[in-house]
Amino acid sequence: MIKVLHFYKTYYPDTQGGVEQVIFQLAQGGLSHGIESQVLYLSAKGAARNLTVGNHVTHRSKQDLFIASTGLSVSGMRDFKELAAQADVVHYHFPWPYMDLAHFITRMNKPSVVSYHSDIIKQKTLLKLYQPLMNQFLGSVDRLVVSSPNYAASSEVLTRFRDKVSVVPFGLDRSTYPVPSPERLAHWKEQLGERFFLFVGALRYYKGLDFLLDAAHQSKLPVVILGGGFEEQALKAKANALGLTNVKFVGGLPDEDKSALLMLCEAFVMPSHLRSEAFGISLLEAAMYGKPLISCEMGSGTTFINIANETGLVVPPQDPSALAAAMTTLWNDASLRQRMGQKAVERFESVFRSEQMVESYARIYRDLISRT
Repeated sequence: MIKVLHFYKTYYPDTQGGVEQVIFQLAQGGLSHGIESQVLYLSAKGAARNLTVGNHVTHRSKQDLFIASTGLSVSGMRDFKELAAQADVVHYHFPWPYMDLAHFITRMNKPSVVSYHSDIIKQKTLLKLYQPLMNQFLGSVDRLVVSSPNYAASSEVLTRFRDKVSVVPFGLDRSTYPVPSPERLAHWKEQLGERFFLFVGALRYYKGLDFLLDAAHQSKLPVVILGGGFEEQALKAKANALGLTNVKFVGGLPDEDKSALLMLCEAFVMPSHLRSEAFGISLLEAAMYGKPLISCEMGSGTTFINIANETGLVVPPQDPSALAAAMTTLWNDASLRQRMGQKAVERFESVFRSEQMVESYARIYRDLISRT
C-alpha cells in the first residue's frame, strides 16, 4: 500500500471548492489502486487529528493567520513534518506559499508531486517577493502535474519547468454525487421555474460574475447562481441596482441540492475571465450531467473541457454582449442544447472520469518511489 499525504490550505468540510473536490476524488479512488491517502490542511476551527471524510483520514492544523489568501500556522510545520515522515509520497497542491516554506523548513525528503492548479494572478506585487521561493520550490520537487495541455502551454511558470511537467486531466466519479429525491427536484422546480441557466462556484473575483449579471440584464433570461464567497454582497447589490428579478442567488447548498439544480438547468454558464480559473471543476460537473456549456477563452482548462461549437459555446472574456448572445442562442434552440449536452457527456466519459485520473497519478507515485 502506497501512503500519500496531500497538503493544502483547506479541505472538506470547512470549504467546498474545485481543489477540494480534486483531492477528494484522488483520495476516494486511490484505495482501488493500492493508495492510502491522508490530507493535512489548516483550519480556523483549531487542530484535530484522525478525522474521516469519505473513506480517508484528514488532519487539521490550527490556522493562526490568514494574509493575502494565504493561511499560516506555527503548529502546521510540526504536523506536516510528522505526517510527511510517515508517507511514501507527499502531494502538494499549488499555489500556497506557506506550503513552500514548510517543504524547506522541515527538510522534507520524500518523493514529491505538485498538482499545479493555477498561476498566481491577483497578487502581482506579492508575487515579485514570492517568486524566488516559488521557483526554488518548484525546482526542488520531483514532478509537476497540470490538468490540461492548454494550461501547460500557456503558463510562463510551467514552461520554465517543462522537463518535469506531466498533464493529467482532473476527473470525477459520478457515483460520489447523490441522486436527488423527487421531493427535492419538485421543490427546486417550484422555486426556480422550469427553465434557467446555472452557475455553480465560489463567488470570487476571477469568476466573471459581474459580466454574467450584465448579460442577464441584456438577455432578460433566468439565471441561478449557486455558491457563496467574498463577492456575494457586492454582486447582490449590483443585481438589485440593475433590477434583475431574473437572477436568483441560492447561496451554498448541500450536494443533493446542487445535483438537483445540475439536473434541472437548461445549460451551464461559467463566465470566469481570468486564468485563476485554471480548469473549472463545476464546468466538468455540468458536462457529467449532460448539459451544454458556455465558457470564456483564456488559454486555460475551461476550453479543454468545453470544445467550442461542440460541447457548448465559447465567448471572449469580459464581454457581456457575447455572453448574452450565447445564452440566447442556446435558450432558443432545443436541438442545439440536446446535441451539445450529449457531446459534453461523451467527452466527460472519454477524458474526465476519476478512474483515469487516479490511475495516472498512481503511475506517477510508483515511478517516483521506484527511483528512491
